[in-house]
Amino acid sequence: MKIKIGYFADGPWSHLAFQKIICDNEIEIKFICVRYDTLDDTLKRYCKEYKIDYLRHKNINSIEFLDITSTYDCDLFVSMSFNQIFKTQLINLPKYKTINCHAGKLPFYRGRNVLNWVLINDEKDFGITVHYIDEGIDTGDIILQKTYPITDKDTYMTLLDKAYVECANVLYDAICLFKAGGVKGEAQQNIHSIGMYCTQRKLGDEVLNWNQSSREIFNFIRAICSPGPQAHAYINDVEMKINKVELIPDAPTYKGICGAVLHKSVDSFIVKTRDSFIKVVEFDYDGKLKIGDRFNV
Repeated sequence: MKIKIGYFADGPWSHLAFQKIICDNEIEIKFICVRYDTLDDTLKRYCKEYKIDYLRHKNINSIEFLDITSTYDCDLFVSMSFNQIFKTQLINLPKYKTINCHAGKLPFYRGRNVLNWVLINDEKDFGITVHYIDEGIDTGDIILQKTYPITDKDTYMTLLDKAYVECANVLYDAICLFKAGGVKGEAQQNIHSIGMYCTQRKLGDEVLNWNQSSREIFNFIRAICSPGPQAHAYINDVEMKINKVELIPDAPTYKGICGAVLHKSVDSFIVKTRDSFIKVVEFDYDGKLKIGDRFNV
């Protein structure tokens, strides 16, 4: 059965998914609605190339927008990296309602900046979930979920690259389930009664606290490395951006001054942490650095 969808989308998360969906002759994209403040010209180009209606509205829950979208007679609304909250009337407008793709293993890791938080929390895997939208935040019934391993070689960049591809795959697979009709999801409460919510990271959250274990510092820095804001630290009243550190095998555990520079070479240096020490190998710093200097902790 051919299924007609309305695609609420924006940015690179949505591009690969579009490329998969548009190749399926049993799925018809009736319109693409982008973020109101979009800087994404790619979706506009796709609409022109494939003769798809291009929508943009300040309030998708308004009567005006509901009247517009109702004319498309969609079977399903699909959200990928869209930034407005869907209200009940819009959610229920299509025959099979509205679904969303979320780069988190629901009911855990609801919310924002999930790929940063899974690394900060030293998780061994991360999830991608397609779920029904309700009026909560990432709380609707789960339609499809897959998990992917995390190793010490992973960073925010590697997880982002993987998530772009796998979000497209999981979302497409979930849409295909609707070709046979409605899909019954699993209530998140059946997995965990409360779950977990991640708060959006903001300016100031990138400042590094050296009074943590080497493992915690390693996770924090790789979680916000480029293309993230990078970890910021201050030494000799000058800001340093740190993009990569390395754990030192068999580093001894001992007490000392957290944030003290213990060793320095041409392109790296070693800093005391709460439990041992860690090697800083990628950084941006315009000041002078010597052994015995101390970072603000």
